[in-house]
Amino acid sequence: MKLFGRNHIIIMAITFAILFAMNYIGNNQPDKLERALLTAGCGIVGLTIGLIIYNRGKNDNSPPQNFD
Repeated sequence: MKLFGRNHIIIMAITFAILFAMNYIGNNQPDKLERALLTAGCGIVGLTIGLIIYNRGKNDNSPPQNFD
């Protein structure tokens, strides 16, 4: 999956919507909107960092030698 390609943006939107809804509906604190936005935003950042790490090792043509 290409970083910030069409598929990545679609998965980001779905992840944001799910995390936001879970945190907004299940919270009865007075600052539930801020908490839901922060949690959903952090989920998107984590997804992007994971995708960067995944793509960095994907096209590696020189694997470690003598790997057991």
